[in-house]
Amino acid sequence: MVSARNKGLSAYLAEVQKYPVLAADEEFMLAKRWREHADAEAARRLITSHLRLVAKIAMGYRGYGLPIEDVISEGSVGLMKAVKRFDPDRGFRLSTYAMWWIRASIQEYILRASSLVKLGTTAAQKKLFFNLRRLKSRIDAIDGGDLPSEAVERIARELDVSEKEVVDMDRRLTGPDQSLNAPLAADGDVEWQDRLIEPGDDQETRVVEAQELDKRRELLQAAIGELNDRERHIFVERCLSDPPKTLEELSKIYGISRERVRQIEVRAFEKTRQSMLTTAVETGLAAPASPPA
Repeated sequence: MVSARNKGLSAYLAEVQKYPVLAADEEFMLAKRWREHADAEAARRLITSHLRLVAKIAMGYRGYGLPIEDVISEGSVGLMKAVKRFDPDRGFRLSTYAMWWIRASIQEYILRASSLVKLGTTAAQKKLFFNLRRLKSRIDAIDGGDLPSEAVERIARELDVSEKEVVDMDRRLTGPDQSLNAPLAADGDVEWQDRLIEPGDDQETRVVEAQELDKRRELLQAAIGELNDRERHIFVERCLSDPPKTLEELSKIYGISRERVRQIEVRAFEKTRQSMLTTAVETGLAAPASPPA
């Protein structure tokens, strides 16, 4: 028997499919109307035409034990933030820009909801959180007990994090949450909460970090806009799309060799990195080593 929740989800997915996908020129004009005249109807059409993108991305996060409706809702918040900041004059489509905001919003929600214990919020720790289970499955690492040392070493190398971070994250994800009021047998009446330390980051620090992330995204958007059409398309399809297009697919589109596509990708990546670095130095923002993954 289909549950009421599943019926509701099915109805929603059917509903978002009714909104037409916008042609490039129509999307451009709607984005200009919103950006220059705060046209609410233009914003509404931009949002509704991309709700299916939100649903598609959200479905990729079904394995975290959270209601998929809530995941979709958080992704929709990310979409609205993307529409608010989207600049059509940069030369690329809203979907390319919005997927960053949608994923970020969903991942922040999952990190907040996954455990009573605060998980890491650095880019490397988030990458570890969202890829650990997949890598464990690939190498047939069984849940229960600590990971074998060779598995820890392999995962740490592939995700470019320390082995200690891999072990700590695996223990957090596989171990059950404990009540803060649970007594410590060795200490008599002492409870777990009595051993807690003050949180490291205050509200002001979190706001500053969020503002810096927004600036980095703006740097990336501006840098991509400086590429020519072919460089931009190849860069987006190879570096920003999920899944990325293969060299073979792009070589057929442009009638060039796979090696030539790879060269253009490398050149576009370096141009983007250098542009982000230069702008960051000029604006006083600590620049990333490369465009965000």
